[in-house]
Parts: sequence; C-alpha cells; structure tokens
Amino acid sequence: MFVRSFSTTIAAAAALAVAGVPAQAQGDIEAKVQVCSVCHGANGQPIDAKTIPNIWGQQPYYILKQLVNYRNGMREHAIMTPIAKNLQQADLRPIAAYFAAKPWPPHATPTTPLPQPAGMAMCVPCHQQKFEGGPSWPRLAGLNYDYLLAAMRSFAKEERTNNGDMPKIMQMYSDAEIDAMAKYLASL
Repeated sequence: MFVRSFSTTIAAAAALAVAGVPAQAQGDIEAKVQVCSVCHGANGQPIDAKTIPNIWGQQPYYILKQLVNYRNGMREHAIMTPIAKNLQQADLRPIAAYFAAKPWPPHATPTTPLPQPAGMAMCVPCHQQKFEGGPSWPRLAGLNYDYLLAAMRSFAKEERTNNGDMPKIMQMYSDAEIDAMAKYLASL
C-alpha cells in the first residue's frame, strides 16, 4: 500500500512539474522525456511494474498511439493524461522513437519455459511469433504478469476501449485463460 501511495505521490509531483512548464520551453527530447523516468524508470525498469509498463524497447507506433490517446481522451489516466496533454504534437513521434530505440530491460525468465496456452495463436498475427510486437502492435513478451492481467481484464470488461478489436478478442477468453496467457507472456 505504501509503495503504491508513494509511487502515486511521486508521479503526481512529476506531472505537476511538467504541467507548470510549457512544452516548448522544455528543450530537446532528452530533456522532455526525463519526467517519464519518474514512473517508467531511468533504466527501463518501472518503479511499480505491476501498474506501470516497460516502455524501453516498446514498439514506436504503440507508444505514439498511447500518447495520442491520452491527449485526445480516448484513454484516461490521472498521471499520463495531463502529461500527454502538455506535450507538443510535434514531440510525440520523437518521444516514441526515443523510447523504442532503448533496449528492452532484462528480466528473470523461468528455467523451465511455460507451455503456450491454447488460443494464443490468435494473438500471433499482430503481436508476432515471439510476442515482441509488430509495426502497430505492442510487445507483450516480458511485461509484468499483474500489468498484463489488469490490461487484458480491462479490455474484456470494456473499461479500456482505445483498441476496437481487443475488447471483443479478450471477451472470447475465460478468466482462467486470460490468467494463463498473462503468466505465459510475462515469462517470455
């Protein structure tokens, strides 16, 4: 509980700091992305991987889409929405490219690989064979189990709708199947 409250407090302070400075006065992209490290981590490891995704090495179009969706209200988040709305439109692609060019952070993988759950073949055309993402779709391999589970469940419950296909796809799976998929993807 303390960690989540502390994380939220730090993130809120970062958002207020950014909101108080006009984006055009923030300098180059390197300076503009410093606020991102408060939550997403200076080394690519989020401060709370259960609720904050890795963005280092993520697909650039996906990062861009999320920033645009936070800016235009298609996706709401108490911290990300004000930060994204304060960014200049012209900075969004360079910011996405900046994080996409970073290496995906290393993480522990099980010594015995988990078997791929049935039904995940449907995910391959977009997220690719190793679930490392495609041109327009995010990398799922290696994201935190809790983050993946929450994201998949929010699509299934239509709480997250900034991707028209995902709610319909996730509704095809039971809670147990979603759980198995999240465990598998986190283990990659």
